[in-house]
Amino acid sequence: MPVDPVVAPSLVQRSKRADAQRNYDKLLAAARTAFTEADTEASLEDIARRAGVGIGTLYRHFPTRQVLIEAVYVGEVEALSRSAADVATLPPWEALVDWLHRFVGYVATKQALANELFASGGNSDVFAACRSTLYEAGAPLLERAQQAGIVRTDVDISDVLHLVSGIAKVASLSPGQVGRILDVALDGLRHAPE
Repeated sequence: MPVDPVVAPSLVQRSKRADAQRNYDKLLAAARTAFTEADTEASLEDIARRAGVGIGTLYRHFPTRQVLIEAVYVGEVEALSRSAADVATLPPWEALVDWLHRFVGYVATKQALANELFASGGNSDVFAACRSTLYEAGAPLLERAQQAGIVRTDVDISDVLHLVSGIAKVASLSPGQVGRILDVALDGLRHAPE
């Protein structure tokens, strides 16, 4: 689901010339990589250099660091949300578990980005829109598993994503441990026949 222009006017893109769109895309890709490698400590100059553009080009597209971070964050949320369609043809339980594992990977790699957005007074409307986008992507997977009688019906997508986020945020765990703990927690979602 694209970001609502009323919610995040700084992220709305007007039609761009082809070269301007390429620069925009290169800057987003470079920022995504830099923020993943160095958390959010990467300098804007480094991001422009990685993208192969001048710092002026970066500032034309992203007038502040905050706008760039929000654009990367929103892009990642949208990509994760779109990935729900990738797993929708799997059997209900597999589809839900696969997407939730993707969600854990997203949370683990984007935590520093989200922290910077919160710390710098990020646009709460952007966070609300992103949360809504994730809920809308995951809810059909959960509901499908519930309708198949595989997942308990006394939980909703908010409950599940809070559970999964909590597991993903445990910094002392290795990725393998996170996956195992997630699988144990998800087993608790299974519907137990009476």
